[in-house]
Amino acid sequence: MLTSWGAQTSSATGRGRKGKRERRRMGLLSNRVERSEIKAGDHIYTWRAFYTYSHHGIYVGGHKVVHFTRKKETSSSTDSSSISTSKPELLSTCPTFPDCGFQHRNSGVILSCLDCFLDKGSLYSFEYGVPPSVFLSRVRGGTCTTANSDPPETVIHRAMYLLQNGFGNYDLFENNCEDFTLYCKTGLLPIDDQGVGRSGQASSAIGIPLAAILSSPFKLLMAGPVGMATITAGMYCAGRYVTDIGVRRDVAKIAVEDLSVNMGWTEDEQSSISAAFEQKT
Repeated sequence: MLTSWGAQTSSATGRGRKGKRERRRMGLLSNRVERSEIKAGDHIYTWRAFYTYSHHGIYVGGHKVVHFTRKKETSSSTDSSSISTSKPELLSTCPTFPDCGFQHRNSGVILSCLDCFLDKGSLYSFEYGVPPSVFLSRVRGGTCTTANSDPPETVIHRAMYLLQNGFGNYDLFENNCEDFTLYCKTGLLPIDDQGVGRSGQASSAIGIPLAAILSSPFKLLMAGPVGMATITAGMYCAGRYVTDIGVRRDVAKIAVEDLSVNMGWTEDEQSSISAAFEQKT
């Protein structure tokens, strides 16, 4: 029986769309997704400033996103102001969601609607549990990790808990929006204070020390610009991989309730964290 051209075209189109979805899930094309594809507990991000950097958050459902930014500036440290700093503020101009912009003063964790989070940008989904080959194939850091994600309900609990209790001081390289979302998704936290955060985006920005590139035996391979480019690219990929939270050995799974509000460990908290790390190793 002959199949009509229209049926063949429709079938081919369907297979093409399915194939694109499959490739997107595998990270072979990109992590860009439609709004209808994301679920509560997903780690999402959007590119800002002409793809200069990406901003990350946890989608908690209901078109709401919990994400981490620089904390609000506070005025004088009088008794009255110190009392008011514990109260949440809502300075939203969003016409759709009244609670968009909910944020405790002295905290950088904020609740936004999806539209305000994206700020007219495209929506992307961060991938977890990717094989090393896929991880290394990504040109840009901050799009995937080899670490596995915890269940959605656990992820949402961490995000909402930190919305109420804070995630410490924002730092571009050591404690940024991607670090926040990675912790919410995995519960993993670095133990050694070596100034290296969890985010792949920061690892890409920091790069590999020039001394390592110029050291032997790499000098033997850098006879020309092609050799230099090859070694630099290889070191860049290797640097991203060894700092990935799914590969690092200096991390431990920490309950969100054990995090202090300002990420300044007390003696008891440091003991519990060290014990968790020792148990892991």
